[in-house]
Amino acid sequence: MKKTLSRCWLMISLPCVLNLVLLLERMNVRGILHPLSGFLITVILLGNYLRLLLLPAADRVKTSLRARIMIGGGRLIYCGLYAMAVQAVLFFRFYLVRGWAQPPKAAVLAVNSVLACAGCFLLLAAGVLRIICTSKRLGIVRRLVMALTMWIPLLNLPVLLYVCRLVYEEYDHEREKTLLRTLRVDSDLCRTKYPLLLVHGIGFRDLRYFNYWGRIPRELKRNGATVYYGNQEALGTISDNAEDIRGRIFQILKETGCEKVNIIAHSKGGLDARYTISALRMGPYVASLTTMNTPHRGCRFVDYACRLPDGLYRLTASCFDRAFSKLGDRHPDFYTATRQFSTAESRRFNEQIPDVSQVYYQSYTSKMKHPWSHLLLAVPYCMILPLEGENDGLVSVDSARWGDFRGVFSNTRTRGISHGDMIDLKREDYAGFDVVETYVQIVSELKNKGF
Repeated sequence: MKKTLSRCWLMISLPCVLNLVLLLERMNVRGILHPLSGFLITVILLGNYLRLLLLPAADRVKTSLRARIMIGGGRLIYCGLYAMAVQAVLFFRFYLVRGWAQPPKAAVLAVNSVLACAGCFLLLAAGVLRIICTSKRLGIVRRLVMALTMWIPLLNLPVLLYVCRLVYEEYDHEREKTLLRTLRVDSDLCRTKYPLLLVHGIGFRDLRYFNYWGRIPRELKRNGATVYYGNQEALGTISDNAEDIRGRIFQILKETGCEKVNIIAHSKGGLDARYTISALRMGPYVASLTTMNTPHRGCRFVDYACRLPDGLYRLTASCFDRAFSKLGDRHPDFYTATRQFSTAESRRFNEQIPDVSQVYYQSYTSKMKHPWSHLLLAVPYCMILPLEGENDGLVSVDSARWGDFRGVFSNTRTRGISHGDMIDLKREDYAGFDVVETYVQIVSELKNKGF
């Protein structure tokens, strides 16, 4: 902000190019300046104006180019608003107080006003364009509102100020992360004794070009972690997926020479992992299991879904099975896999699949604060809320508790954190919650526990 204010004189003066040139020319005539001085000063000011208008903002912390372009856009908007305010004051001062309403001064004032409006609009337009193209926190709706309202005087002011506040928060977050990474160089904060095995939930696969876990694995690796993926099927049953995970564990142990693995599982992946450890006797090869938003006690809204006509349910399931078989699933079974989330099936599962004493079990979950926190999960959120209370849009807080329950993630704003947010589904940062840093801390604690 200080840098923005210090440069405002430049942004405010340059929309008045005509007055500036006339003033410098008058000073030249009076012998105050060298004849070429006015021309040189004007060129220098215009060069600096274009530099600030087009180039990314400077940053000693060396944040990403995207962040520097974005924060430069916010500064341009502030400068444009300051320039508009000062130009309005100057206009009324010369028009009303100095009496420039009569020619020839009125012509100078009119031309100056046109140039000032054009210059201020150029600043605002450049700033808006930068932010729309680079900000990660602005959704489609906010981008549209911003693009439409910037043309409407007065109405655009609160919108632009709100967007600039979001941009500065996003930039501060990026800057802090850059500083944190600099401090953590060679710290091996996440270098656990045993490698990490990330196990995905239902409806997804571990694809090469679309990582289920978003930016999380890259940050874990940057801090020294060894990361592998479960590679189980998207619509496989718990028992079928457990067989895939079992084979994957042996493959990892052979490749790394380690004795065990640490499993971090999201959603249904937690049930797949529990079955692997207990029913398939993989306890000696697993040091810890961390479940994220896993429905250990089922979902009541699935109980209602199971009451649908069986023929309709099977028809829907067959459509999903055909689609996911083309994506690589060998034995997709949507019908059975989804019904395993019912409370009755979950009760039987918990009775038949006890915890293994030599494995450390811990669990985390999150919660949404209102339906529009995540529009795709708005309907199940509203269905679960009266039945089971606080939930993440798919899994209630009570259902996600298992083993050493470590807490519920949320944020300081009204949005909350959804089921998808916990795997960085949208690749977005939310005020009061950093999902990437959350996993870094979880893995760091595993390391400190000796796992």
